Amino acid sequence: MEPPPNADEVRQRIDSVYRTEGRRIFATLVRLLGDLDLAEEALHDGFRIALERWPTDGVPDHPRAWIVSAGRFRAIDGLRRRTRFAPPDEAEQAIQSAADPAPAWDAGGSFDDALEDDRLRLVFTCCHPALAPDAQVALTLREVCGLTTEAIASAYLVSAPAMAQRIVRAKARIREERIPYQVPALAELPGRLEAALRVIYLVFNEGYAASDGVSLTRPDLSGEAIRLGRLLVDLLPEPEAMGLLALMLLHESRRAARASASGELVLLDEQDRGRWDAALIAEGSALVRRALVSRRFGPYAVQAAIAAVHAQAPDAAATDWPQIAGLYDALLRLEPTPVVELNRAVAIAMRDGPLAGLALIDELLARGALAGYHLAHAARADLCRRLGRRHEARESYERALAMTRQQPERAFLARQLNALGAAGAAS
Repeated sequence: MEPPPNADEVRQRIDSVYRTEGRRIFATLVRLLGDLDLAEEALHDGFRIALERWPTDGVPDHPRAWIVSAGRFRAIDGLRRRTRFAPPDEAEQAIQSAADPAPAWDAGGSFDDALEDDRLRLVFTCCHPALAPDAQVALTLREVCGLTTEAIASAYLVSAPAMAQRIVRAKARIREERIPYQVPALAELPGRLEAALRVIYLVFNEGYAASDGVSLTRPDLSGEAIRLGRLLVDLLPEPEAMGLLALMLLHESRRAARASASGELVLLDEQDRGRWDAALIAEGSALVRRALVSRRFGPYAVQAAIAAVHAQAPDAAATDWPQIAGLYDALLRLEPTPVVELNRAVAIAMRDGPLAGLALIDELLARGALAGYHLAHAARADLCRRLGRRHEARESYERALAMTRQQPERAFLARQLNALGAAGAAS
């Protein structure tokens, strides 16, 4: 036990534990208590008790275990009070389930040794097939990863109230159907894989390009997603699991070059490639090759192949855009979504010229699928700028700016608008 620190040091330590360990603590409490809402209460109770006791008792040697224990026993006390007038069998069952030192959700121990991480266990639990696919992902992002409802809604291109209802319905379904919090057996894992991969990738995206706030990235989230991706590949080395891990590693390799020293966004073609992480590129490229050679790959492996082509170019001018455009053709067949269409349009603009890409983006926006997606308007603005259509470029940059909450992106778009104004004045 460390000596008692001052109050400010205690609060800073508790804040640090909450930021770095909060969702791991929550996942462990779910395993021990078997209920999402009860675990959430226990999580906050555990931290409240820490705020009360650590200033006088000192910071424990194992803060995470201490908070888990404090929260769990507070939850058990709460269950005893709530079930005081319940039928004896029902009350005893609820309390015993929470107090049992053995994981109540471990059905026969299947894969218990391989799945050592509580958060990965909870990812698979939230990906139960009884839940709709969009609910699986939304619930996991909220409960396992701690993303705000607004951030999840941004990732899904839906409103925050609609996403909140989706999460509430998913939790109600778990309660109503008594879906167990248990590790899936080996035979069940492939059926849960797609949703688990989707969850991990959305967590990575929120860390690699935060949906709002003053920081361009959230390394805690992207690092956690990569850690979960590695565990998943160790557990189930399927081509798409390898493809996803490769994709995350290749994107992560560029993190240091994506922002200037002052935090401003730096586009891919302007990045200092000497700052890219060669070790992550090598590891990601090797995983891409393993996934593709299996001939059982899917969208993540193809996206990773695209990222690998970028990584292999010594400079922006040397980028193999014909190969990238061809890979996007393949990706669109596997995943025919508006966002893939947008990325393909940008690749075609780089291969065939901005007019070809602009026609595709205008067609896409006319369908209304990406009308509220700021990157679609930003891409259109850039192509109009390259074509000398300053008025159209300004309108599209203004639309993109109105839709963007992240401060570095807002600053970048504002600079582009100012540059258009300066160019217009010069001409």
